[in-house]
Amino acid sequence: MESLLPVDDSPASPVTDRWRDRTLSPAERADVLIPLMTLEEKIAQLVGVWVGADASGEGVAPHQADMVDGGLSWDAVIRHGLGQLTRPFGTAPVDPVQGARSLATAQARIAATSRFGIPAQVHEECLTGFAAWRATVYPAPLCWGASFDPELVEEMAHRIGRSMRAAGVHQGLAPVLDVTRDYRWGRTEETIGEDPYLVGTAGAAYVRGLESAGVVATCKHFAGYSASRGGRNLAPVSMGRRELADVILPPFEMALRLGGARSVMHSYAEIDGVPVAADEHLLTRVLRDEWGFSGTVVADYFAVRFLETLHGVAAGPADAARLALRAGIDVELPTVDAFGAPLVAAVRSGAVEEALVDRALRRVLVQKIELGLLDEEWQPYPDGLDGLVFDDEADRDVALRLARESVVLLRNDGGLLPLAPGRRVALVGPVADDPMALLGCYSFPLHVGVRHPGHDTGVDIPSLRDALAGLHPQLGHVPGCAVTGADTSGIPAAVAAAADADVCVLAVGDRAGMFGRGTSGEGCDAVDLRLPGVQGDLVRAVLATGTPVVLVLLSGRPYALGSEFDRAAAVVQAFFPGQRGAQAVAEVLTGAVNPSGRLPVGVPRDAGGLPGTYLSPVLGRRSEVSSVDPTPAFPFGHGLGYTSFDWHDPTVRTATDPPVDDAVETGGGRPETDGGPGTDGGPGTDGGPGTDGGPGTDGGPGTDGGPGTDGGPGTGSGRPVDWAVDGEVHVEVTVRNTGTRPGTEVVQLYLHDPVAQTTRPVVRLVGYVRVPLAAGAAARVAFEVPADVTSFTGVHGRRVVEPGDVELRLSRSSAEVVAALPLRLVGPEREVGHHRRLLSTARVEPVPTHHG
Repeated sequence: MESLLPVDDSPASPVTDRWRDRTLSPAERADVLIPLMTLEEKIAQLVGVWVGADASGEGVAPHQADMVDGGLSWDAVIRHGLGQLTRPFGTAPVDPVQGARSLATAQARIAATSRFGIPAQVHEECLTGFAAWRATVYPAPLCWGASFDPELVEEMAHRIGRSMRAAGVHQGLAPVLDVTRDYRWGRTEETIGEDPYLVGTAGAAYVRGLESAGVVATCKHFAGYSASRGGRNLAPVSMGRRELADVILPPFEMALRLGGARSVMHSYAEIDGVPVAADEHLLTRVLRDEWGFSGTVVADYFAVRFLETLHGVAAGPADAARLALRAGIDVELPTVDAFGAPLVAAVRSGAVEEALVDRALRRVLVQKIELGLLDEEWQPYPDGLDGLVFDDEADRDVALRLARESVVLLRNDGGLLPLAPGRRVALVGPVADDPMALLGCYSFPLHVGVRHPGHDTGVDIPSLRDALAGLHPQLGHVPGCAVTGADTSGIPAAVAAAADADVCVLAVGDRAGMFGRGTSGEGCDAVDLRLPGVQGDLVRAVLATGTPVVLVLLSGRPYALGSEFDRAAAVVQAFFPGQRGAQAVAEVLTGAVNPSGRLPVGVPRDAGGLPGTYLSPVLGRRSEVSSVDPTPAFPFGHGLGYTSFDWHDPTVRTATDPPVDDAVETGGGRPETDGGPGTDGGPGTDGGPGTDGGPGTDGGPGTDGGPGTDGGPGTGSGRPVDWAVDGEVHVEVTVRNTGTRPGTEVVQLYLHDPVAQTTRPVVRLVGYVRVPLAAGAAARVAFEVPADVTSFTGVHGRRVVEPGDVELRLSRSSAEVVAALPLRLVGPEREVGHHRRLLSTARVEPVPTHHG
């Protein structure tokens, strides 16, 4: 079998160990090593090898067989060293200890073969947990957004990183920082939401968690991937520079600056005719020259060769390698192709400058040095190998807590929820007894396990039926229909079961998969936002029985819930909440947990009229000049609970003004407001069902009535507060739990900019904080808001803070404003760049209870 790199039999250069000197900086050590390496040794560091790739075409992705040499020789390919090993755990089910030992043996072989003893950098997928058999499956990213809890996301990512590093993995291909622009896109489930501030804060938290465990976080997909035409995967992107700068890029800035990510994976997209893999402006001038990023840029799988085969901008593999290196890609993944023999030949012929190879190599070596892979004491076998466990009780606890916080109660008419004890409940729907309906497409059981039917899932994944049976035993289950397909023969039995019950819990949604093998996931795009298959027919038939219905959606995207679904007395949304997700949903349904999730994406009323998110200027809202009303059924940020909250005494002041009564200093950090555990609505803390003071006490969706009508109470009719264009203001409000059980309110802060030099979204999120409160307790919530968060890309293409009138709106959702506080940005127009202040910080302080 032939090597994918040509053999170089020229005499080897003498090796010096100075590049192992730890008194030198990583960059200095790399600079010592590079001149000692042959061209083949250099290029070998710029490629990965996917030894588990299936050349039959039945592997993970289409086009895979086009890229993988069926005659791949392991000995030959590692002859000159190796840059990366691709997914040794995520290609087939393997016991954790056995897999780690196998990986360590391979690493020892790679290091022994290399003249310089350099092992490979190992990467794995980790979006919903370490993508390995018997590893915890955490909630999907839309759940991270729904929780509005970056600190818990960081805790999850740290636990994921610990498992990976213990197994010998150095790099994780997460988080996904794409901002959802069209819900039809199959990878919506992999995104954190439709708002760049929410995506950026949660994404940066994930990065901090992974990096704190010693694993390189890889921010993807840089950039524009989620804005494809028609929501089709790997379709062209038609996007202006302002949308790119103001919506798409900010989460990546946050993840790099606030998270410390050390790697970026470029996007498959082509933006305005330029494939990102060949876009020197984006990958070098923006990412490196403007932002100062010094880490590695890795290719999305097969994307270098796609410049030839799919984009048509390269004449062959060598030309594709030239374009990619010049643009700024450092490592070709998943396996040796264009950066192999074609690149070696192109450099030798002078078609590609060796300086481009050296530039990429330096970044790769610096990162390996930072990881300790070039240290004299590096050992291939990790400590504690024999006790390796990827799914322990602490992992499952974090997964459960995040799942609980991510369940969103959309509607609760008549107080149907929590389910009252003793009521006869019919459980209906195709996802109600399907554990896989809880998992995203990049979870190991669905991403890899489905191709190995002889193996079990590796972890315990109770279905919703299992979880509910333990809390509400009066249950029978009738599926009614499948997730996909046109068979309606099961609907009559579901109707009969619902008609014979006091309450019907109707569970519908998705089955995640890859490239058309599911209804959600990579390559599983939707024509419209109707429920897949005949599930819509099932819902309508069950609603027609007149039995009160709790509609539960387990899905990877929001589906349209128009007027025909208004008869559902309660609606609960969960976005692939992971292996403990069914327990979280069941606890919400039965009242063991008070729901606190908020929508990270709006829920549309109509299946068509797309795309559209809440980040729309006035012309994107409802108007009299169009018959299409884009107002969602439930807006971004919406969510109800089983208690009620009162907001009062909203104030805004500059940093130099004296604080008003009860005002507090502002800052970062997780709020600690209610004096002890159990106040977030954990099991047994609710005081029984029916204690919430009635349904709808959080306020319902759709209250803004269109542009200009959503001021709400406390709209601030007085003189606007002056806000220096280079200063900050303090926004405060007191929140009180007026119900009879503990719960968590999510205080959201939005910016409204009524007059600007370019059109602006009517509102956009600029701050938020979770406020857990015991029954009757209150807290003073304070935001410190820098003027930099008002910045946008102006008419001349520069990011500016523009003087003029604005509002900061304290809100329960993007459409439900509690208080609109008028301000006036004063001073000259100010240009800001990458080092602007990116965040509003929040602080929560308890308000003492006074007893008379």
